[in-house]
Amino acid sequence: MRENTLPWSYIGHYRWQSSPLENIACLCISSGLVPMYVGEIAPRAYRGALGTIHQLGVVIGILISQIVGLDFVLGNDDMWPLLLGLSGAPAILQSLLLPLCPESPRYLYILMGKHQEARTSLHRLKGEYDPTEDLEEMRREKEEADKEQRISILSLIVSSVYRRQLFVALMMHLSQQFSGVNAIFYYSTDIFTRAGVSQPVYATIGVGAINTVFTLVSVALVDKAGRRTLCMAGLGGMCCCAIAMTVGLKFQNDFSWLSYVSMAAIFLFVSFFEIGPGPIPWFIVAELFSQGPRPAAIALAGCCNWTSNFIIGMTFPYIQAWMGSYVFILFAVLLLGFTVFTYLRVPETKGKTFEEIAAVFQKGRKINKDSTELQQLKSSSDA
Repeated sequence: MRENTLPWSYIGHYRWQSSPLENIACLCISSGLVPMYVGEIAPRAYRGALGTIHQLGVVIGILISQIVGLDFVLGNDDMWPLLLGLSGAPAILQSLLLPLCPESPRYLYILMGKHQEARTSLHRLKGEYDPTEDLEEMRREKEEADKEQRISILSLIVSSVYRRQLFVALMMHLSQQFSGVNAIFYYSTDIFTRAGVSQPVYATIGVGAINTVFTLVSVALVDKAGRRTLCMAGLGGMCCCAIAMTVGLKFQNDFSWLSYVSMAAIFLFVSFFEIGPGPIPWFIVAELFSQGPRPAAIALAGCCNWTSNFIIGMTFPYIQAWMGSYVFILFAVLLLGFTVFTYLRVPETKGKTFEEIAAVFQKGRKINKDSTELQQLKSSSDA
């Protein structure tokens, strides 16, 4: 099974309105294989920027869907079948471009043992150059992968060898969803209405545009400032915005100008989200794990992310009814906790090889115990 084969063009996919089955397929492919494929083919110096472009494709798709869903465009009783049908256009484009995309060199070299094909794939990706350095890095990673073998999801969960990486990966995905960003989207129309915006739908589209602009900012900064720095800045900024939003919601009936504070807080909240906590968790999981446990880790992180998304979507109306104007204080507390966790536990992966990142988590461990457990994992995988 070619788990890592995915067209590079998919980073520009459009998330049109679609059927439930299409959504499931989109979540499975986009959330798992795209970041893994991009992480494996990207040059080390641009791994963060190229990983963030995946998120850029998502937010562009959201913005386009918001625009074409307007009543006077396609979001009306007469044109909705066309709007629904357009959801198949990106899939058709993806299918046509798939044969043009090279297989992941890491997949070919490390998992398949096809060294010459890996060299050819590197030349297709980077042009004519000397791939000796890249192949040597893959050789070292293959030596480690041969010790690990492929690790199942259950083995990864129970293993203490990868517990630190897995905990960091899951916490970063939890920070993305429990930051309250989806609650912001749920609540934004009401806030804009209270602020006196006659057409709040256009303000919501403005939020989508801010989404896109600051994802571009993240593309430019992620390989300069680093993943850890941008995540801390984003989470900390979102925490402050959540507090400002709470103040605005609580006192806007007494001071009308506070409605505009709430509006500004929404735009800033989304901006901080897209700088770090939005795009980074999707690709950093592929950086934290070596080739053996990487697919299982990405599957677990994606499951954690979308489960959290479902929980927020289902429970937010009840939390809002219970807490009223103080609902975003809950998210502010969570964001503060996630900021502290990122500072204490998340390593910087900028510019590091997968081998160097793995070494960060190996510090302070008992090597003999870990070696024995790796052999047990290998035996269970072979069985």
